[in-house]
Amino acid sequence: MTDASINASTAPAQADEAGFGDYFALLKPRVMSLVVFTALVGLLAAPVPVHPIVGFCAILFIAIGGGASGALNMWWDADIDRVMKRTKRRPIPSGKVDEGEALALGLALSGLSVIMLGLATNWFAGAFLAFTIFFYVVVYTMWLKRTTPQNIVIGGAAGAFPPVIGWVAATGSMTLEPWLMFALTFMWTPPHFWALALFMRSDYDDAGVPMLTVTHGRRATRTHILIYTVLLAVLAIGTGFSGIGGPVYLAVALVLNALFLRGAWQISRRTEADSEADNFKVERSFFKLSLLYLFLHFGAILVEALLKPYGLGGWS
Repeated sequence: MTDASINASTAPAQADEAGFGDYFALLKPRVMSLVVFTALVGLLAAPVPVHPIVGFCAILFIAIGGGASGALNMWWDADIDRVMKRTKRRPIPSGKVDEGEALALGLALSGLSVIMLGLATNWFAGAFLAFTIFFYVVVYTMWLKRTTPQNIVIGGAAGAFPPVIGWVAATGSMTLEPWLMFALTFMWTPPHFWALALFMRSDYDDAGVPMLTVTHGRRATRTHILIYTVLLAVLAIGTGFSGIGGPVYLAVALVLNALFLRGAWQISRRTEADSEADNFKVERSFFKLSLLYLFLHFGAILVEALLKPYGLGGWS
């Protein structure tokens, strides 16, 4: 392929007039929904009651901060987004939004979210949100993503901070419980993304992103998925006996982790020929299950928190 053809294939499409939906897409609304939900659980699971208006403001500004991170991520990753099939229709590579606009939007929303969260709740929460944005944009996006196969492992911390921020917004302090929620998301992230990478490896190859599937191959990735899933299961079930756990959570965790472990074991036993023969059916199923996995664990934590005022949640 010549330089001209490469440039032609990676150049953005002819720009159309950008609408509200295009700018909203810069905020990665699907990722933002996870940020909002886990932050809400962290806020409501905290042992300190929060006024509804304060709680609404806290979740709103945490969501805006998450969206700002997404816009800055898309600004920096515009070059590889143009190459990957999964991302080439995003607002910047499709030519809908200019890179400079994405940068300006991300910076403006970052400042707004941090300042307003600090004013609405406390400055510890605002500072934590600022650190989270910095970690996702600078540490993960600008550094780890393109330099190490451990990108998603270390960088996954950024996506694990929202429940801690929610807890801090409510209490102004930290205890073990928010870090258990952090750890749950942190340990879930690698098997979730590695399962995706197993059937989307060509995307990462084309973009030059050193995902584990690219640097170590699918065989090693399958083994890593099993190891992290075992560690995750121990953590998730153990959380059931903590201050944010209880009978409802423990029942959910036992069922989900049994299913998750079975899926990880099945993936670990797969060969390249098996996966190619059925178009990565097992890997795709595991990835879909991983989406429910985190949502239902945090949903169970939320149920336990809502039941506690009635003497029904937790182990008391």
